[in-house]
Amino acid sequence: MTTLSDRPNTALLVIDVQNGVVTGTHERDAVVANIGTLVEKAREEAVPIVWVAHSSENLPKGSDDWQYVPELPRQESEALVHKTYADSFEDTDLEQVLAEAGIGRLIVTGAQTDECIRSTIHGAFVRGYDVTLVGDAHTTEDQTEWGAPPPDKVIAHTNLYWQYHTAPGRTAAVAETKEVDFKG
Repeated sequence: MTTLSDRPNTALLVIDVQNGVVTGTHERDAVVANIGTLVEKAREEAVPIVWVAHSSENLPKGSDDWQYVPELPRQESEALVHKTYADSFEDTDLEQVLAEAGIGRLIVTGAQTDECIRSTIHGAFVRGYDVTLVGDAHTTEDQTEWGAPPPDKVIAHTNLYWQYHTAPGRTAAVAETKEVDFKG
């Protein structure tokens, strides 16, 4: 149960599945396919989909690397939120987009697990949203060269701790693609 009043709806949040972000990420094709499955299901059930696109000096807005992967075409009617920080809420119109649609529950997918996914799920949770992370629909690149665990361990650890995350009046959960229930 969300702490946000008058927000009974759910949205699918697709974060940074852009060419320059997911190239070379862990199990890229499987993760993109799972996100595609969720996008199709959300559209069939008339669940809002909010696309988030990161831009930076290394990922200039409008460049080929900035574009979403071709397997995930966004429909014109679906919201696109532009961001420049890891947390998709920070200095964006995401909160306004969600408020206008009465959304209090987020189903989160995308990249990168150890940066934008973690920042956004925590950002949503502290802002009062119920947050379900789709455990097989987020990914990250290999950053072991800088001391990080291998990507599969980063993903597994994020899934592990998020399923036990708690706070008053909010829920955190992890579900696999096949288990996602937009109504529940």
